[in-house]
Amino acid sequence: MKIRVAALIVLSTLVLGTTVVQAHSASDAYLSLTVDSGNRRGMFVVHGQWDIALRDLDFVLKLDDDGDGRLSWGEVRHHQAAIERYAYASLGFSGNPGEACVIKPTRQLIDDHADGAYAALFFDVVCRQAPLKLHLKYNLFFAIDPSHRGIFVMHDGANIATAVLSPQNDVIDLTI
Repeated sequence: MKIRVAALIVLSTLVLGTTVVQAHSASDAYLSLTVDSGNRRGMFVVHGQWDIALRDLDFVLKLDDDGDGRLSWGEVRHHQAAIERYAYASLGFSGNPGEACVIKPTRQLIDDHADGAYAALFFDVVCRQAPLKLHLKYNLFFAIDPSHRGIFVMHDGANIATAVLSPQNDVIDLTI
């Protein structure tokens, strides 16, 4: 009898007294670079795609204009310039000592990942000459979310470099 009462108490606690727990995905972004092997009038070009979770961008930029808890393509499109300004302000490249490389946005789309929708920012990194090392500085969301991670992959012909970008690892030098 005591076992039945104990089981009933446990069961009623589970059914009636549960607290709703919602899983929250970690804040991640995916940065992929591909070195352009063609020569563009002496310029060094790297093509990039940067996928940033819309839920994270909405938290910072308040993209949900109608407040319904869902982001429409129209709302994201309305805020594309703000998304670009915010994102590209936290990403920088330089080449040879003292030579900044320029980020040139090319387009912005929506990409679906397993954990939700992402803003897919496509861009080119243009340096005046091929650097010995490409210096990358990344600090997206670090000021508001130190657990944010940038998952980085760079393709240079048959060579692949990877890194996890974090507040403790926000600068990397890539050998070209």
